Amino acid sequence: MTRRIVLLVTSPRMPAGLLTAAAWDVVRAHPVLAGADSEQIVALRAAGATVTVVPDATAATLLDAAQPVAVWLAGPGGDEFLARELGLRLAREPGLAELELMYGSWDPPGARLLDAVAVTDRLQSSDPWRREQTHRTLAKYLLEEAYEAYDAIVAGDHAAVRDEMGDVLLQVLFHAQLAQELPEDERWNVDDVAGDFVAKMVRRNPHVFADSTTEDIEEIIATWERVKAEEKGGSRAPLDGVTWSLPSLTLAAKLLTRARRRGLPEPVPSDTLGGRLLALVAAAGEDADAEAALREELHRYAASVTP
Repeated sequence: MTRRIVLLVTSPRMPAGLLTAAAWDVVRAHPVLAGADSEQIVALRAAGATVTVVPDATAATLLDAAQPVAVWLAGPGGDEFLARELGLRLAREPGLAELELMYGSWDPPGARLLDAVAVTDRLQSSDPWRREQTHRTLAKYLLEEAYEAYDAIVAGDHAAVRDEMGDVLLQVLFHAQLAQELPEDERWNVDDVAGDFVAKMVRRNPHVFADSTTEDIEEIIATWERVKAEEKGGSRAPLDGVTWSLPSLTLAAKLLTRARRRGLPEPVPSDTLGGRLLALVAAAGEDADAEAALREELHRYAASVTP
């Protein structure tokens, strides 16, 4: 009978013992070897599995195991060196055993966010500069990272967008970490942020999460604005909630869009530079991005004068 070696890989981001049915069948039927103690081993032993810890195990360790089936429980890093060594050995001597890779559990979408939270906490506790920061001192970095992400998007550089989104995520996580140090009645954390986000999306998108179904974009936007206004306390001035710290061209487009959707009169631009700029944004329409257009023109100019 051909011997069989099972490399059992599990996700360190899933609760110990949460394995597939196939993985449980294997570990209950055959002795399991592992390189070091772990919570996963504790869970397997508690369920009746036989697990032996073999420090400094090599490919020979698995190949010399007496049983016809050897199960190796990979560590958090996947034990890549051992797997590579074993694969090379079996490539030279394929008759020694059959090698099977089995995933006992795997990361669900978003699981690496747990690592991001852990890294942020480590930075806050170990880096002197970060320990001195507050929400206010970090505010400028949030804007800076958002602008860098914006530039990458406008440039169509997808690799840069991915990189800059990580920097934006760091700002979100860092502010959430700082908020845990606020007075108890004001304290919040990243789970509160995620919970509020989920609740908000469900409330504002009944066409997705409730019985109200529609494909009409204007109706979807109107529902969003209505629910948002209700969240803020009901009746409010037509332009309440506009972020006045936005770049001026973006702010102009935002105000004009809000005014048009609420039936307000069109602004009458003054005979000033600001008035002429407002008129240009108004004439461009809702689908235009005046901020991006001006930035693109500036980049074009810079390229034309650069040797």
